Amino acid sequence: MSHPATENTQSIAVYQAVDFYAVNGANLHDPISFAAELELDDSYELRPNVRQYRLSVIRDDTDTMIITPNTMIGHPGARVHLDCCLTLMCSNGIATEALILVETDSLGDVAETYVLPLSQLKPRMGYTLVGIDTDIARTKFAEVACVSFARGTHITMASGEQKLIQDLAAGDRVLTRDDGPQTVRWIGQSTVRAVGDFAPIRIRAGTLHNENDLLVSPDHRLFIFQHSDELGTGRHEVLVRARHLVNGDSVVQQSGGFIDYYQLLFDRHQIIYAEGIAAETLLIDPRTRAVLPASVANETIGAIKTHAHRPHMDYELTKAEVAKHPNAAAVLKRATTR
Repeated sequence: MSHPATENTQSIAVYQAVDFYAVNGANLHDPISFAAELELDDSYELRPNVRQYRLSVIRDDTDTMIITPNTMIGHPGARVHLDCCLTLMCSNGIATEALILVETDSLGDVAETYVLPLSQLKPRMGYTLVGIDTDIARTKFAEVACVSFARGTHITMASGEQKLIQDLAAGDRVLTRDDGPQTVRWIGQSTVRAVGDFAPIRIRAGTLHNENDLLVSPDHRLFIFQHSDELGTGRHEVLVRARHLVNGDSVVQQSGGFIDYYQLLFDRHQIIYAEGIAAETLLIDPRTRAVLPASVANETIGAIKTHAHRPHMDYELTKAEVAKHPNAAAVLKRATTR
């Protein structure tokens, strides 16, 4: 099960700056860097045969990102600053974005620089720097941590009606597992490339007794009530991330093209029903708070600046716990069948 000390840890897949270097322009041969050292119209390439590393961070009480001990890269305890969002024009004419994160040492000097691509970067392809934005980086980073439902998802309303998520509006009443009918406070929407951490997980119809396919963001947590403890967790209620159920058959990660994502916000973190599967709504914490428009943030500062801990958050299974069962989705389906 998850623990309070680790429940807000966020792991992101980054490249080392030295692996994304300038092949033309003022910074020729230099690795990508932070905004103050970059020049528009410089071109960059990703070195061949390089890998992304898992950078694990957590927010401290001052909203600063700190590298955690279980990280694959970086120095545990060091601070990481979100510097800017870059817009890059590929040589094939397609624009892409990447975030620059800077790790600092105890003196506040730059120790390492990392690249978090918001869509796939390909080796030996030219990427011309056409935009540097230091204002939207926090929002873009928050979108990576947001749990989202795909366009076309049916949500169970307070009346029992099944309504498409794109047809919902703030003020609508939705059925929640713990608090009955609740009012939608805000609905977020974004269109992103369906690659990497943004590629949705498709849970095919029937996998968890769902009539239709369910598409959710990879870290979206599903609430499962087991009539029998098939997973051996010692409890009937479990919370499991969609990405941990991928089996290449009934649960797959669907990459390619674009995906329209929607985020549902309530005054409290809720479990609702999407295609009949119990699934969480947007959790406002230091990672995701930046996605809220200023008007919504100001209106709800007291109620949802940060969602309070709720009992269902203690039910989350770790990746290792799920991995003990080669086809956890099938095990959970069996566990939920009387």
